[in-house]
Amino acid sequence: MIEQMAALSTGSVGRFLAADADFMIKGLFKYTLFGKELYITTTHVAIFIVDILILILAIAARKKVKNAKEIPDGFQNFIELIVEFLDKFVAGIMGENAKRFANYIGSIFIFIIICNISSLIGLRPPTADYGVTLPLGLITFFLVQINGVRKNKLQHFGDMCKPVVLTPINIIGELAVPLSLSLRLFGNILSGTVMMGLIYGLLPIFLKLGLPAVLHIYFDLFSGAIQTYVFCMLTMVYVTDKIGTTK
Repeated sequence: MIEQMAALSTGSVGRFLAADADFMIKGLFKYTLFGKELYITTTHVAIFIVDILILILAIAARKKVKNAKEIPDGFQNFIELIVEFLDKFVAGIMGENAKRFANYIGSIFIFIIICNISSLIGLRPPTADYGVTLPLGLITFFLVQINGVRKNKLQHFGDMCKPVVLTPINIIGELAVPLSLSLRLFGNILSGTVMMGLIYGLLPIFLKLGLPAVLHIYFDLFSGAIQTYVFCMLTMVYVTDKIGTTK
């Protein structure tokens, strides 16, 4: 009897969550390409909106800097604070090579952090989709390999065979770079999205207006900023390991 009640209760909870929990991943438009059915999903829409937001911010920042005042106002201070933070962040890890990579690191930093916190404006974070984080990890992987070859020529690959007995482990370590970067970012952001979906599904409507805001501070702002920092930091560490640095 108890087992039947437990099974009934579990089934009821499962149906409740299925009906009320919204993880915000939906196919919005279906189309056919080369005989395959494909979908425009909420992730595509979210990426488009994030790109538009970044473009607007970039245009506004360029206009503000072009007409910069001797005594900066709030928005100019905000832009200068971001640029100064990113410059120091990159220089602190990459040293003399910071100028070569500052634009790239700054770009992915801004893209990832806006993606991570986009749920604050009602979007599903694009970085909660592995189809977004894997390309970011692959870009880092190829950036590491290309700069390693440019710096050390064929010796870049020869170093993977030292010592010979550890060659397979060294190769696996290189190939693990995009997987570890992409899965770490994807897993942390997806877990926050799932948790918030469950919380919104379980809470009564009169508690949805205030209580989740506190949780958004952690899952979106804090965790999103930490994961952005970690992704960019590891990217710089991997590249610097191949090309060296001078403080």
